[in-house]
Amino acid sequence: MREKCKIALCQMNVVDNKPENLEHARQMVDTASQKGARIVVLPEIFNVPYDPDIMAANAENYGGPTTSLLSALACRNKIILVGGSIPEKDDNGKIYNTSYVFDEKGTVMGRHRKMHLFDIDLPDQISFKESSVFSAGASMPIIRHKDLVLAVIICYDVRFPELARLAALAGVHLLIVPAAFNTVTGPAHWDLTMRCRALDNQLFVAACSPARNPKAGYHAWGHSLVADPWGKVLNEAGIGEEIIEAELDWGTVDKVRRELPLLKHRRTDIYELNPNQALEDI
Repeated sequence: MREKCKIALCQMNVVDNKPENLEHARQMVDTASQKGARIVVLPEIFNVPYDPDIMAANAENYGGPTTSLLSALACRNKIILVGGSIPEKDDNGKIYNTSYVFDEKGTVMGRHRKMHLFDIDLPDQISFKESSVFSAGASMPIIRHKDLVLAVIICYDVRFPELARLAALAGVHLLIVPAAFNTVTGPAHWDLTMRCRALDNQLFVAACSPARNPKAGYHAWGHSLVADPWGKVLNEAGIGEEIIEAELDWGTVDKVRRELPLLKHRRTDIYELNPNQALEDI
């Protein structure tokens, strides 16, 4: 395994214009790759606003304008591209909140469909029902590519620690989380949750949010970040549009797991987590 790898998170502003969002994503991915990033990540639902009606109306099949662009960008820039997430329609007409991952040739390496749907009601603060648009996914791909072993989960998925633990047990060293926490849950739980998933599983977590758009109906928290296996934040964005970068030293994973062997000290005689459950090897 190579010792280091540069990752870039594109915290982009999403507007109510799909072609404009796709062009803007292209510009940000190109800029990130020109700065030397080997892995580039886009936010959750980056091609349209995070609004149930708009997402449903703009859902597209694989091979549509968004995934075609992502494939071309990955190939042209010779990068691993985690395409945030998009409203994806399958052949049966179901819609999923889906993240596609492409390799340096523009080939799909994995597809994660959000498994836990964001249906919440916080009185006088925020109410949202993602299940009014999306169906829930049922598997989490483990993506193995050259010296990289990574997994993708989407936003609300990160609140369920079983998924991150399954990923760690499957050998993942980098957990990527396209996410759009809001201005209620974000200040309370964003940093805490991302750092906990990194710390508990002794892996890198890269969480990429949209920028906050005060004109939108849904206000994303922003603050995209990268946390290391010790729970330290390596870099964090503000609320506006920006690209943040971090250098991932894979030796840190080995060092932390060797010096504080949490995974080895698990009491599997008194509890069990089936590493084959909810996984889909690529």
